[in-house]
Amino acid sequence: MRVVMFGYQTWGHRTLQALLDSEHEVVLVVTHPVSDHVYEKIWSDSVAELAEKHGVPVLLRERPDDAELIEAIRDTRPDIIVANNWRTWLPPEIFDLPPHGTLNVHDSLLPAYAGFSPIIWALINGEERVGVTAHRMDPELDAGEILLQRSVAVGPADTATDLFHRTVDLIGPIVTESLDLIASGEARWQPQDRSRASFFHKRSIEDSRIDWTWSAEELERLIRAQSDPYPNAFTHHRGQRIRIVSAAVSEACYGGTPGRVFIREGDGVVIVAGADARSGKLRGLVVRRLRTEDGTEYAATDYFRTMGGYLTARP
Repeated sequence: MRVVMFGYQTWGHRTLQALLDSEHEVVLVVTHPVSDHVYEKIWSDSVAELAEKHGVPVLLRERPDDAELIEAIRDTRPDIIVANNWRTWLPPEIFDLPPHGTLNVHDSLLPAYAGFSPIIWALINGEERVGVTAHRMDPELDAGEILLQRSVAVGPADTATDLFHRTVDLIGPIVTESLDLIASGEARWQPQDRSRASFFHKRSIEDSRIDWTWSAEELERLIRAQSDPYPNAFTHHRGQRIRIVSAAVSEACYGGTPGRVFIREGDGVVIVAGADARSGKLRGLVVRRLRTEDGTEYAATDYFRTMGGYLTARP
């Protein structure tokens, strides 16, 4: 089949590589210009550079809403469009243009976690599995019929970085298998159960700010979800921002006011956590390692020389 590809960053790069390695012909690539957004500078393998290396024409667009782009796609006479990590909505003039429509590849187990940063949100929420879905694009974002899904288990110590690497490795096989099924006429599309749908916004620095009224379990997942190279979860101590690099849920229960720098436990320092921490029935968050704004990393037991005082959301 003749394929037009829309994509960006490493997700799009893996998709394009799979297409180039397949028996199908990539006739045009559309990608975004390089961005300064903090999350878009992570996993930023260039789709444009890969396409140019293989002699595939490339168009750069922030949004796919101009007549010139639509005409360029039409001129290539595509059988299908394949999209992965395209950051804006595609209009029906584009996604319905080829005979086989548009196959979108999304890094969640749809219908849950449509939208942005699904792996990070899923880890924060304690999901047991994450994965990749290949589905038909329709007018509603990430809502079209599903062709294939593949998943991996989330382990108790997994970070977002771990899960990124495991899920991005699913992209090539799912793209290849999906196109082969479509080309052979053997594709079987399944409607999404929209009662199970959820949609998440793009993450920003504000979403990494620690709220000490969250439970220790939730905060420990947040810290794993904001692992390097993502912007780390952060809080403030004596007016200075500190980033929490490694943490665990305490073995004992600790009572008091959320955010209190309380006591050493094991190889870390316990911070009181949870809206109902005053009950004394909740676990605390054991901070093990942290990083100051100048980039210096400390063991928490070295940084917190004395107990007492509070970690706060703002200076």
